Amino acid sequence: MFRLKVPFDTQVWETSEKMESKGDQSDTKLLLVTANVGSLFEDPQRLLTIWLEEFISNATRVNPKFLALHLQEVGGKTYENSMGNVQEFIRCLCEEMAKTDFVHVHIYMDEDFKSAEHFTALGNIYFGHKDICLLRIWNFLTHDWDEKLDKGNRIYSGNIENVPTKEKAKFPQHFFPECKWSRKGFMRTRWEINGTAVDLVNIHLFHDASNLDACKDFPSVYCKTRRRALVHTIER
Repeated sequence: MFRLKVPFDTQVWETSEKMESKGDQSDTKLLLVTANVGSLFEDPQRLLTIWLEEFISNATRVNPKFLALHLQEVGGKTYENSMGNVQEFIRCLCEEMAKTDFVHVHIYMDEDFKSAEHFTALGNIYFGHKDICLLRIWNFLTHDWDEKLDKGNRIYSGNIENVPTKEKAKFPQHFFPECKWSRKGFMRTRWEINGTAVDLVNIHLFHDASNLDACKDFPSVYCKTRRRALVHTIER
């Protein structure tokens, strides 16, 4: 595990799973990255190049065959003003990754902040290496695997409610009895990578809005809400 040297939260997990390919078994290395990127979209002139350099550098060093990048706070906290920077981020990221051996690209960016009922500000980005023998994605509408993926970029942005290869939802409003309904929620995809199925869930849980309130009871109201949201997601 390593942490990118950037001025916002990024956590990375590196794992190697035993995955079946046709005729034999081989190790397929996965790199799982989660990042709260609100500041990135609010100040891209200062942060975008730094972030991309660190991300590409570490991804190249680890050399995975499948790379998952889960983003929270896409568009920043002032998303009404900075959501327009998301497309530039996608363009720059795809340009850099095109120089690597990742040939399968799937991008889901929930940008439609005008849809209060559905907006989560989450982004799920996936890169598959050319050496993967079998790569398929689950269709949550047909409840079956889509056919083997072609090479190239599939980018879903803006309003992505009708995209069937992801499951996305905000947490129910009754999870927020004492405050404004938050955009926090989850977005899930399911992949078959060299014969092994994996669910990858991008989940944005609740932080402690008040340290004083958090100290009054144990577990705190915020801890209880986080647990409720996590259980809600797992039970889906």
